[in-house]
Amino acid sequence: MTKLDGRWGGGYNTIGLKVMPVLYIVATPIGNLEDISLRAIRVLGEVGLIAAEDTRRTKHLLNKYEIKKPLTSYHEHNKITKLDYLLDKLKEIDVALVSDAGTPGISDPGYELVSAAVAGGIKVVPIPGPSSLITALAVAALPADRFLYIGFLATKSGERKKQLEAIAAEVGSILALETPHRLRAALADILTTLGDRRISVCRQLTKLHEEVFRSTVSAALEHFTSPRGEFVLVIDGAAEQKEKEITPQIINRLEELKKEGKKAREATTQLAQESGISRRLLYRVWLKLA
Repeated sequence: MTKLDGRWGGGYNTIGLKVMPVLYIVATPIGNLEDISLRAIRVLGEVGLIAAEDTRRTKHLLNKYEIKKPLTSYHEHNKITKLDYLLDKLKEIDVALVSDAGTPGISDPGYELVSAAVAGGIKVVPIPGPSSLITALAVAALPADRFLYIGFLATKSGERKKQLEAIAAEVGSILALETPHRLRAALADILTTLGDRRISVCRQLTKLHEEVFRSTVSAALEHFTSPRGEFVLVIDGAAEQKEKEITPQIINRLEELKKEGKKAREATTQLAQESGISRRLLYRVWLKLA
């Protein structure tokens, strides 16, 4: 952010060079208002305009830190029609984008504006901070070295089961968002589709009634009889399948196929279907055959 003749934003600097405005993607608290960075407070106090998912909610945050800046709405229902307005503003002033909570663009409006700004040559700067996903993963007591985020689970059971079936083999932890009125139905479908895996159900993170329930899917169903609040689910990934061993019989079979005049691709594909061993592993053995 460059200071220009006593104001912040686009224009010319003191040596006459054009300084382009910036779009700031500002992460805000997911519950506790103290979870905002000093940098975020400074940026929100310096930009010319704040685009907010819910101006009333953002106003509450700004009042907490005595920030008085113009607000404009930018939410799921106007994120396309509001693009031209915000891009025009970005010709002259810096703009900060905030969501209701957490980091904009992650299951919240933001992607379209960032894409349009980048396409228009506007600098986009992240102001990192709270994220319900990373917060949940950090306290879930499940593996965090690899994970898959799938957003909100589908609203209908049939679609939800297909969604879960598609990632059933994922070995990393699975993160999903869910609403209180669909939580029990979602847990039931997870149990049916993925089995009784370990799960951490994180509710109202950083808020007064924060709860992290760590157990199995079936236990979670018994525990959450009247769900309330906002939920992040962290589901244990699938157990990694051990590679089947190459036995002398498998080597003999490969040698037979080779004597029959089979090419490598044909032979390894055929034996992979017969044995269940990966074609990649069989091909490595094929290359070692005399």
